[in-house]
Amino acid sequence: MTVKFAIVGTGWVAGEYLKAIHAREDAEVHAIVSKDANRVQPRLAGLGIEARIYPTFDEMIKDPQVDAVVLCSTPDIRPQQAAIAAQHGKHLIIEKPMAMDREGLEIMASAISKNPVKTVVSFVLRWNPMFETTKALINDDALGRVYMAQVDYWHHIGPHYVQYKWSKTKALGGSSILSAGCHAVDAVRYFAGDITEVTAYSCRTWADSDYEFDPNAIAIFKLKNGGLGKVSSSVECKTPYKFNVNLLGEKGAIMDNKVYSHKLPGQTDYTAIPTILPDSGDVSHHPFAQELADFMQAVQNNSTTRCDFFDAYKSMEVSFAIDESIASGQKVKIGSE
Repeated sequence: MTVKFAIVGTGWVAGEYLKAIHAREDAEVHAIVSKDANRVQPRLAGLGIEARIYPTFDEMIKDPQVDAVVLCSTPDIRPQQAAIAAQHGKHLIIEKPMAMDREGLEIMASAISKNPVKTVVSFVLRWNPMFETTKALINDDALGRVYMAQVDYWHHIGPHYVQYKWSKTKALGGSSILSAGCHAVDAVRYFAGDITEVTAYSCRTWADSDYEFDPNAIAIFKLKNGGLGKVSSSVECKTPYKFNVNLLGEKGAIMDNKVYSHKLPGQTDYTAIPTILPDSGDVSHHPFAQELADFMQAVQNNSTTRCDFFDAYKSMEVSFAIDESIASGQKVKIGSE
């Protein structure tokens, strides 16, 4: 079975999906949604891809040959597009943040619940080799219960990035967490489990910043397992890109790719595992091919992806709670304890 994809958007991330889909024998780039065919056509030709170019999403979604839709559109319109795609029975790859508010998230949840298509949400670091190693160690009881999880997203997203012109705005960037720090939120959940309470704060970096929101945020969590979590997010900082992962468990600890565990009783210090770290903000460094492989397996075998919509929903729910805590100065509870 060849899965035929339509890609909505033509930005940096969309280009990585183009490459990943085109590289597979069981997948095909069938269509692109773009108002600027003159811009898209040379890009497709450069990759050796022949695809139909639709000027609007509404025209593309009626194409019966499209099996799956990749939403690389801006996050303000993703909820409506996801809902329409699900109603048309199209499987979905959804970029983050999935939505800019709870209302948008619920629009998606309602449509996908009623039209159970296969989904994957691009919290793409779940397919990073260091993440895979860390998750395997946790599953093997190398740490025991993770009672403290601290993850940092530090990345100067400034004028040197194409998306800066819109991601710095409140309308399309939203906040430090929605713009990028949600990756760190998802990492805490992935390694330590669900979050039940949030307290958060934010601040500016420089007085002359062009960001329409505070580019820095710190959130403290209560974990469902009784432990604690912390996320820091800075999209305007004087540091090379850093995605720090620190986990403390009852039986061991992890600092990025360094492990100390009861499984290795002769240890006197942390041991480093040679692997690929999540140490770049360049999307070409991110494991989109592995994410796509997981999605393809779900479509072909009727399985669930590593990060389907309803799992990612919980990370987005926490992300919104962080911004709500910042705005109100109050703690925000999530679900029922």
